[in-house]
Amino acid sequence: MIGSTSLPPRRASATIVAVRPASRSSFASFVVAGSAWLLARLVTVAALAAVAAPLSCKMSDEPSSGAPSADPADRATGALAASASPRPPGVAWIAAPDGGDVASIVKREAAGARSSGRALLVYVGATWCEPCQHFHHAVASGALDKDLAGTSFLEFDADRDRDRLRAAGYASKFIPLFVLPGSDGRSSGRFIEGSIKGDGAAAEITPRLRGLIGR
Repeated sequence: MIGSTSLPPRRASATIVAVRPASRSSFASFVVAGSAWLLARLVTVAALAAVAAPLSCKMSDEPSSGAPSADPADRATGALAASASPRPPGVAWIAAPDGGDVASIVKREAAGARSSGRALLVYVGATWCEPCQHFHHAVASGALDKDLAGTSFLEFDADRDRDRLRAAGYASKFIPLFVLPGSDGRSSGRFIEGSIKGDGAAAEITPRLRGLIGR
């Protein structure tokens, strides 16, 4: 019998595969390129939005989706509340009543303004109108008391009062609208409308208002 010698079990050899990591510079270049592309897209969208934005608040044939003030008290609150007791001979702000004939309301307020040596302008604006907001703030802060001294503004809401304003001739394509009323309380046909957006709105409107009231 031929003797045999058992061999020790053969160990499987392990194959080591080395994976070379990507260089840090390549990864950084990828991140920078992606960020630059995203930034370029955002800048393009912002530029298109800026070009599309109108310079004034344009009125539409349908009421705005923006909620108009529920009543004159809402429009006279906050910053404009201080104008409830006007600072003579500065600017006075008068919130028109919810209902009633516009021409009759304007005629009554105009008579009261004349009796105290003041000029009355009919103002039509909206809570969603940016130039209107800036003009409101300028009035409430007293910034216009010198340039528009002795001027009273009778405020109507462009959305809520749309129909009755049109009936009295106070219709416009843009807001804010400022109208010099006639002796019968209806629009005299002398008005200014619209303005720029931004902090310069009140400064842009003021000289035009002075021309409207002859100052």
